[in-house]
Amino acid sequence: MNTAATITNLPPLQPMLAELGIPARDLARAADLSRSAASRLVAHGQLPARRASEVRQRVVSFLKSRGASMAHLRDIVLPPAKKLAPTCLQHAEAAPVNPEPTEPKEEEPMLLKNETLTPAARKAFGLTRSPFVDDIASREDVFATQHGRYVRAAMLDAATNHGFIAIIGQSGSGKSTLREELEERIREEHRPIVLIKPYVQGMEASEARGKPLRSGHIAEAIVDALAPGVSLKSSPQARYKQVHELLKGSRSAGYTHLLVIEEAHRLPIPTLKHLKNFMELKDGLRRLLGVCLIGQNELFDILSERNPEVREIVQRCEQITMEPLDNDVEAYLQLKFQRMGLSLDKVFEPDAMDAIRARLIHTAHGRSHEVVSICYPQVVNNLVCRALNAAAAVGFPKVDAQVIAGC
Repeated sequence: MNTAATITNLPPLQPMLAELGIPARDLARAADLSRSAASRLVAHGQLPARRASEVRQRVVSFLKSRGASMAHLRDIVLPPAKKLAPTCLQHAEAAPVNPEPTEPKEEEPMLLKNETLTPAARKAFGLTRSPFVDDIASREDVFATQHGRYVRAAMLDAATNHGFIAIIGQSGSGKSTLREELEERIREEHRPIVLIKPYVQGMEASEARGKPLRSGHIAEAIVDALAPGVSLKSSPQARYKQVHELLKGSRSAGYTHLLVIEEAHRLPIPTLKHLKNFMELKDGLRRLLGVCLIGQNELFDILSERNPEVREIVQRCEQITMEPLDNDVEAYLQLKFQRMGLSLDKVFEPDAMDAIRARLIHTAHGRSHEVVSICYPQVVNNLVCRALNAAAAVGFPKVDAQVIAGC
């Protein structure tokens, strides 16, 4: 469905007309509206019931011809959403070539919500489908910055040498993609590595909120991975011995093992403490199990050395923070659009990349010295989809800084 077709009303147009110096009668004539219908549209944004789509398109074409910018037209062609822009979008200008971080005036939920590329946008830019949906079919499709390559190497090292790492980053930063890439690498290269992934539906830190991951679930996952169909022993002593023997047998066969726990920011503290027991399982001097925790930023608090309950295990853990794309935005998008058979210059003007960075890098509230970036893959995807939808609806041939600033 065309995004614009879902908009039944517009924002009041009077402030925009006043700013651009456009008489309301000119808008009424261009949109083919009666005086009363034009008055309702200008004062209240109310479209006529019978030909709303036609009137909306006439309004967009007319305003564009009279100098309206993408920032003016954004709320006419896109569904309402909380603004992300650090300044008032009605007066947004093209991003500078070297953008300075800006200070946001409100929270940024809009670009954390998944955006869908409209059929109109796909048609306008020659896309058979979205570059951001089912976009990874092989390891060659996984984009990695220099830091991303370090994270890849750290995960593989934890698997081959039984290390203990935590991969931490906000939703959409690419954590799970790197875990999937590790699985694919193990399959492709026939590496003797067993990934052990406990599954708990609706995992939460306490019974009050959901189902906590217990040490018993971890033991069950190890047994299931190494001896499918074998039942887990009932007593703690027998269960621990069973897990130990299975790991030793697998190690003797030449395999290494990595326990991967996703959504680790929801781990109960007792389970985190019990990880020490699993990591201490050895065959002589050789450790038998590595651990990789993958979670959102709350995992930093759980793994804090200030917490005496987990200090001993935390000191053994290498914590790796997922870094934003920032200067790699252009290379990231280039990969995505190359998969669609398009070069970036067919879709974006040169100033669009700096505009993306300007939108997603800002100075934190109350700490003017601290620069914060949310330039993560999923956020970039959402902003670009929103910009493509807007550009197609207004008739812009390419996405430029003005379009980015107005979305």
